[in-house]
Amino acid sequence: MFKVLIDTCVWLDLAKDRRQAPLLDLIDEMIRLEMLVLIVPRIVLEEFKSNKERVAQESSKSLSTHFRLVREAVNKVGGEKNRLDSVLAYLDDVNHKIPLIGAEAADTLDRIQQLMERSEIIEPSEGDFLNAANRAIAKKAPFHRNKNSMADAVIIETYAHALSRRPTKGTRFAFVTHNKSDFSAEIGSQKDPHPDLADLFSPIKSLYFINLGEALRRIDPKQRLDYMLELSWTDAPRGRTEISEAAHLLWNQVWYNRHQYFREIEEQEAAKSGREAVIGGQDAAKRVEEEFGLENLGPWTDFEWGMINGKLSALNWVMGEEWDMLDT
Repeated sequence: MFKVLIDTCVWLDLAKDRRQAPLLDLIDEMIRLEMLVLIVPRIVLEEFKSNKERVAQESSKSLSTHFRLVREAVNKVGGEKNRLDSVLAYLDDVNHKIPLIGAEAADTLDRIQQLMERSEIIEPSEGDFLNAANRAIAKKAPFHRNKNSMADAVIIETYAHALSRRPTKGTRFAFVTHNKSDFSAEIGSQKDPHPDLADLFSPIKSLYFINLGEALRRIDPKQRLDYMLELSWTDAPRGRTEISEAAHLLWNQVWYNRHQYFREIEEQEAAKSGREAVIGGQDAAKRVEEEFGLENLGPWTDFEWGMINGKLSALNWVMGEEWDMLDT
């Protein structure tokens, strides 16, 4: 079993990058399988909570800013109309996804907080604070850059304290951070800890990582992680164009079905009264048949018909209509 301290910056970066979302599922699973136990210093939890709102807002804001600049650039450059329309349509899709991606970041942040709060929260001891202060006086990492790094020092001292508690046989430790400037070696590979921290790490008992994925792979000796990664994925939100195309098909399917129904009623009424049936919308029906093909226009069972109406109602809602909006 590994006891792992994951630095605040790693948790926050995980929430910012939706491609890393499967790693959170893996951590959850490894905890369940008793492969991993989180070391959560109180200061890490508090730092995370104080930065949650900022990260959630930035996840949407930064994308919105990039989107606006790119769209302005495309409009200024101009070009062939068909290509320009295609690019602008794609950018509209991106713009539609931005709020969804921001919401995903907020959900991930909530999941991370819940995961940490389910773990044992480690309160720093007086000795941890004293050792952190001594590092500051001696200007040892993470104070070697003449920066106030007391929070980082308390985190690393909490890790050192955990190492010193006589762990059960077979227990190993890992420290994971993205803060390479404060914790990593200044000369040589940044995958190595700073020399001032080197006595806390070893090739077997206590490992240092600057990449969460690499840390999880090292923890998993039977390489079950790679298999679990293959089973983990993050669905990409659909763009406005794809939604519009699906809604267009469903709208025409509903319209065509209703047209055929009213046509049948009109023909029956005309036959009863001995008059010629007057059926409107024939040209429109012909265009729908040519665009979508008869094989995509029914007839359907009651269940299939309900699914089609439900899908159209849901997509209309996504596009800004009220629920149950099925007018055709």
